[in-house]
Parts: sequence; structure tokens; C-alpha cells
Amino acid sequence: MTALAQQTTPTAARRPRQADDRGRWWRFSLLAVITAIVLVPLAAVVLLSLQPALGSAQTGATIENYLTVIASTDLGGWVTNSLIVTLATVVVSVLIAAPAGYVLSRGRGRLVAGFSLTLFVIQSLPVITAIIPLFILFAGLGLVDSLGGIVILYVGGSMSVAIWMMAAYFDSIPISLEEAAWMDGCSVFGSFWRVVLRNSLPGVLSTAIFAFLLAWNDYLVAVIFLRSDQNYTLPIGLQTFFQQNQTDWGPVMSVAVVMMIPPIVVFAVLNRYFSVGGIGGSLAGR
Repeated sequence: MTALAQQTTPTAARRPRQADDRGRWWRFSLLAVITAIVLVPLAAVVLLSLQPALGSAQTGATIENYLTVIASTDLGGWVTNSLIVTLATVVVSVLIAAPAGYVLSRGRGRLVAGFSLTLFVIQSLPVITAIIPLFILFAGLGLVDSLGGIVILYVGGSMSVAIWMMAAYFDSIPISLEEAAWMDGCSVFGSFWRVVLRNSLPGVLSTAIFAFLLAWNDYLVAVIFLRSDQNYTLPIGLQTFFQQNQTDWGPVMSVAVVMMIPPIVVFAVLNRYFSVGGIGGSLAGR
């Protein structure tokens, strides 16, 4: 019996391993297909940007479209305006969403519940419903055709989701950390600044990236509120290449590639900071 058991045990142990290997290959294949589906449009944009322009005598891959865009358009101004608007939106959104999310996470009471419900209602409303009233209001305040005006709009548009994101991450941080700081003499704000916020880097970065993408890629708000060429952002500048009867897709795709670079750089640089580990180990004895 012992010899028989020794012969059958390796075979029985090998079957779960084979099943795990098959499961991993299926997951790998599925992820590979999804990745290909996502990357094919991006590759098409890059390839089209490297094709010769209409009427050009050149053949093969060329950077002629990029040189044409730089020489004949205010691409630098568009990029600068987009960066100013986006960075201002990110900074203000994080500065407001972090303390508001902390109150939403730690606070209890009717006011907090009402605030949470208000955020949900605001989040559920489409942006287009507020565009006309806001345009009338901003026209009276002299904020139409102003980069500061659309920063206010972007911050307001990102607030509800940004606060929810920060509150959800603060919920994952044990309140015992704050209680320990209070025992050491920290105030409520001191424990928030020195303990909670320092352990919330992934949540802060997620909120910042959400605000970044909202402001960087927005077209609807910018096309309505920006009027002069010197205030155009990249999405509005991209629109100027489209003509009624004919569109030269080379320059269009060149600007599209320029628009893709900052988000890719941001994700590549900040990707290693998206880690939620290390919080639980801050509690002594747990």
C-alpha cells in the first residue's frame, strides 16, 4: 500500500500544477489580445503621422508632418496652454479633494451624509447641462476666453470624482494610526498631514492623474469658452486642421502623437508609486 501511494502521489500533485499552467496561459492570451486591441489604434496614429504629406514627393517614413506643424502652427503655444491649465487643475483639485475626502471618510453625521449625496448627484449630471448657465455666468464675470476660467471649470468638473477617490483610499488607512499620533500630541490636522496624507501617495496620484486626463483631453468646455488663437489648448488646435472638403491626416496625427506623449510619460514615471503595501505594518503588534 505504501509503495502504491508513493507512485500515485506525484501524479495527483502534477494535475493541479498543469491546471494552474493552463489557467495562466489562458489569462496571458486574453491579456495579450486586449493589449493588441488597445495598441493597434495607437500604432496606426504613429504610422499615419510618419507618412508623407499630401502632394509630397517623399516616400517612406518621414518627420515632415512634425516639421510642418511646428513651422506653420502655434504648436508650442497650444502645448504651453494645455500644460498650464492641466497642472493648475491637478494642483487645485488635489489640494481641495484631499481634506474633503478625509472629512467624507472619517466624519459621521447628517451634514457629511448630505455632502456625500450631493457629490453623487453632481457626478451623475452630464456636463452639457451646465455649459450654457456657466457660459452666461462667466461672461458676466469676464472669464470667457480665459485660461483661468476653464481651470475653474475643470476643477469643478473633477471635484466630485476626486473627493470620492480620496475618501475611498482614506477608508483603507487604519484609524489606529491617527489615534497613535493623537496620543503623541498631534492635532487632527497634524495627524492628517503627517500620517494619513503621507500614507496616501497612491490615492493622491490616482486623483491627480484623473484630474490630469480630464483637463488634458477636454474638448467640449475648451471649444465653447476659448475664443482667441493665443488661448487655444491642444484639442482646439487639433480641430483647426479639419477642413470642410479635405483633411490632411499627417499633421492631424502628428498633433495627436504630441498629445499622447505627456500622459504616457506621466504613467511611466508614476507607475512604480502605485503600491498600497506598507500601511498595515505601521501598526505595532499587528
